[in-house]
Amino acid sequence: MKFKTPLIKATLIKRYKRFLADVSLESGEIITIHTANTGTMLGCSAPGSTVWISDSQNPKRKCQYSWELTELEQGALVGINTMLSNHLVKEGIENCVIKELQGFDVIRSEVQYGSENSRIDLLLEEGWKGEKCYVEVKNVTAVIDGMALFPDAVSKRGAKHLRELIEMVDEGHRAVMCFCVQREDASVLRPADEIDKVYGETLRHALNCGVEAIAYMAEISTCGIELVKRLPVVTMY
Repeated sequence: MKFKTPLIKATLIKRYKRFLADVSLESGEIITIHTANTGTMLGCSAPGSTVWISDSQNPKRKCQYSWELTELEQGALVGINTMLSNHLVKEGIENCVIKELQGFDVIRSEVQYGSENSRIDLLLEEGWKGEKCYVEVKNVTAVIDGMALFPDAVSKRGAKHLRELIEMVDEGHRAVMCFCVQREDASVLRPADEIDKVYGETLRHALNCGVEAIAYMAEISTCGIELVKRLPVVTMY
């Protein structure tokens, strides 16, 4: 996935009200930008950090600019825009990077399913055999000592999605939890029980019920983001 317009370098002043942040441009101008990330952005939102933002080129939008990347002290980039994760996974399937999700004819997005009235991120279908694979995508930005962690805040919605995936397995379909790790410094992924114990317990229960869990790590530059490598998923805490 390539960014539609060149990203703009800025310095983070502060993030606030969950979806907003103030940044200072290289010219010294201070602007408010949109933050498409509902988590705590653990380790990715320290004031003074270098960030990269995109210009929607739509002056009528409330926030014309959006936060795309954070540059860590060691120079590594983190993709913090959670709205990109579904697109990255879909692209990874279409480009045959995600080997576990090949062999389907159709990919549909945001299809309503389940008894708790959810929408699956990606529904893969094989027309001739009628097989279906329900894929829930979660964006991951938190990494500590090489270990990617999800979630970075309590996620009741995340546990709900796992319950819905269990239902799909019970109905005879494949169900996959796909973690999209938008940074390059992780070697393994595990549920962050220390942040959300219920999510960790629900994930382990889902795996025991037949739900699959995979994680893919991205290669990131200021030009674009692409999933390139599978990470092992461990559930021990």
